[in-house]
Amino acid sequence: MSSFGRNINMHFFFIVLTTIMAANLSTSTSSALTKDQPNSFFRTWNVHVVNGLSNNKILLVHCKSKDDDLGEHHLSVGSETQWHFKLNLIKSTLFFCYMASESDHVHVSLDVFWDDQKLFYKCNRENCIWIAKDDGIYLKNIPDNIDEFMHGWETGSVLLANSTIV
Repeated sequence: MSSFGRNINMHFFFIVLTTIMAANLSTSTSSALTKDQPNSFFRTWNVHVVNGLSNNKILLVHCKSKDDDLGEHHLSVGSETQWHFKLNLIKSTLFFCYMASESDHVHVSLDVFWDDQKLFYKCNRENCIWIAKDDGIYLKNIPDNIDEFMHGWETGSVLLANSTIV
């Protein structure tokens, strides 16, 4: 390839990269959810899963993304597991969790982080706090200071590590 062809390719790459970066740095003023908020792309996000069950019930939590297995945690009442990360370049970051109350024989699998402006608002653009309660899973809507019901428990066998079923 000639030097002219390489220069054109590099110029094109630079334009594409600059366009992507400019789009990520801009903030939308057309939506109340994003107005005057820093861009989510460069932000460090924190996800918390809290055991809010009653009667000293243990909460089993196993969270993953496409790239990371965060391991299995057995949380006592009032304790939590948490992790932090940044959005990937194409904003397709997704974390999901399996949660179970072993003593009640209930469980649920759900997404706990994805690229969504409504979720970002509820998480106050920093901390997504998921709370397991006796009737299901809640997301703390930080700006509105309420726990929003997101998913009920499913009854049936609970799958534990090493394929143990209770």
